[in-house]
Amino acid sequence: MQKILKYLKERGEQLDTEIAAATRIPLADVRLYLAELSKRGDIIMCHSTRFIDGKKTEGMLCRVAGFTPTASPGRKPKTKA
Repeated sequence: MQKILKYLKERGEQLDTEIAAATRIPLADVRLYLAELSKRGDIIMCHSTRFIDGKKTEGMLCRVAGFTPTASPGRKPKTKA
């Protein structure tokens, strides 16, 4: 489970199939681990449907709960007060 948490912190929001492919953990096991992490409140999960080249792809979209990734380098627009 720590491998999945580390991956999500590094990559941000990911589908369960992407997590399984990147971590080389079987998809069934990834889904079990994600359910456990969600129950503990470590991650946030939601059902997602995407259409890629006209093909319907369903999965669980996951991200780390309460984690804000660092800003990417480069110029950013200033907020107006």
